[in-house]
Amino acid sequence: MLKKFFYLIVICSITLLQAQEKLISGVVSDVSGPLPGVSIFVKGKTNGTETDLDGKYQIKATEGNILVFSFIGMKKVEKIVGKSSVINVLMKEDISTLEEVVILGYGVPSRKRAMTGALSRLSHKRRIHIKKKNNESYAKIKENTFKRTNNNPLSTFSIDVDKASYSNIRRMINKGVEIAPDVVKIEEMLNYFNYEYPQPKGKTPFSIHTEVIKTPWNKETTLVKIGLQGKKIPQENLPASNLTFLIDVSGSMDSENKLDLLKKAFKLLVNQLREEDKVSIVVYAGAAGVVLEPTSGNQKKKIIEALENLQAGGSTAGGEGIELAYKLAQKNFKRKGNNRVILATDGDFNVGRTSNKDMEELIEEKRESGVYLSVLGFGYGNYKDDKLEILADKGNGNHAYIDTMQEAQKVFGKEFGGTLHTIAKDVKIQVEFNPKKVQAYRLIGYENRLLNEEDFIDDTKDAGELGSGHTVTALYEVIPVGIKSKFLKKTPSLKYTKNITSKSYLEELLTVKFRYKKPRENKSKEIIKVVKDEILEPSKDMNFASAITLFGMHLRNSKYKNDSTLEEVISLAKKGKGKDEEGYRGEFIRLVKTYTNTVQ
Repeated sequence: MLKKFFYLIVICSITLLQAQEKLISGVVSDVSGPLPGVSIFVKGKTNGTETDLDGKYQIKATEGNILVFSFIGMKKVEKIVGKSSVINVLMKEDISTLEEVVILGYGVPSRKRAMTGALSRLSHKRRIHIKKKNNESYAKIKENTFKRTNNNPLSTFSIDVDKASYSNIRRMINKGVEIAPDVVKIEEMLNYFNYEYPQPKGKTPFSIHTEVIKTPWNKETTLVKIGLQGKKIPQENLPASNLTFLIDVSGSMDSENKLDLLKKAFKLLVNQLREEDKVSIVVYAGAAGVVLEPTSGNQKKKIIEALENLQAGGSTAGGEGIELAYKLAQKNFKRKGNNRVILATDGDFNVGRTSNKDMEELIEEKRESGVYLSVLGFGYGNYKDDKLEILADKGNGNHAYIDTMQEAQKVFGKEFGGTLHTIAKDVKIQVEFNPKKVQAYRLIGYENRLLNEEDFIDDTKDAGELGSGHTVTALYEVIPVGIKSKFLKKTPSLKYTKNITSKSYLEELLTVKFRYKKPRENKSKEIIKVVKDEILEPSKDMNFASAITLFGMHLRNSKYKNDSTLEEVISLAKKGKGKDEEGYRGEFIRLVKTYTNTVQ
């Protein structure tokens, strides 16, 4: 009887303690608005969370607990949990912490993945990561220069819907990592955001939008925006998918922001699969193997269990993994469906075919199978962006960098159709400038996507793919005829050749041509749009696109940014923020402010 009474007391005590625990929620913001990515934990305990893109959070705590709110560049805030279940927090900048360098070490992973750190003061105001050598690698970017229209009237490039550069830069700013110029791909920063481009009408898979304004950072030039909007196909109308998850489980993936985050991200994708969709899982470390044979999307528990059982360790036979994944995808090929390999890795291949050239040749060979490729990058310190960019580019696919669960939700939630379903392939853009109006021009970004002018009409030349609902934005800076510019040097006169310009088309600034193929066709179609020489007041989208572009130029320390400041970037972004229902534009403004504080 006494024993039963003792157990009753214990049960009542546990019940009482559980009853005291409640769900605390709220919004964390600064003077500019909500703050995403703020770390929140219960002092003295291990449970924690972070704010979402709207600055919102939820965490379980009991009365008397202390909630700690921390964020780079902001003063730490502590709040005692009282009767209320709502705790909103206004954070303030901490200037003192921005006047020192915080050196964070990449901790040695344990089963709990605890991060160790060390602090040190240096004489400048940057934050960098060391202890373990930073082995990240990025393709070299040589910034596009101004070209004279008389000598080069055509500008040709492949579209790029990759967005990895922006989320990677966001990770670096949030963690105080110094940003090398080659990390910054302005086209991927631009294309991270959605714009209010009209949905296409009829059978054309995309609509075209153009805009011409005075350049915010150079009063002598104009800025031309060219935008594509892919047709958005409702998820229920997407064709059946044959998906092969190709997952890196090598030792380099053994950390919380790699394999652990990867598993959570893929669960978001699995939860959206339908009965007609099929999933296979291939993994690779020292060797490659199949851990899940093709499984219907309605068997979510089975797929998730296979993901949960993955553990990291060993070397990285990426080439072997790619071979096996494509073999499995081809074996289960859906003729009228979406056949795709989804590779998730930090890109560190070290067994078998490992060089960038090897990867390019391998993927070009596999591309002929009709299987598309999506590449997801994870982690830092060992991230091989250059290799993953090649894989996505040559594999008729896209490349995203996932740094948080919010980014995973964006890639696999909000942009599910675009990530997985191609509506147009080999999409190329060619712009012909009118020499009567344009003295010189430069394409901003897309340095790694440039094509020769003859490639535009060559249907054997590979180019970028456009997914359901995707937008593509490109900006040209234009020097009008008659303007003297420090960016243009004198050129010698020609003896045998004379440039003769047409006396017609005096109202036209340029002509844009687009070529694309339907996903299962090999012959391209062409669309033409004429842009008049008409400068208008910038739209909100144009202001925001200009802000992103100018920020990218500052990060690259571009000579074309002139005497512009980061404060001008913030001002432009605020003018272009608009409704910002998902909070991404507000987050950009906060990132620029954080970066500004670290460099001033």
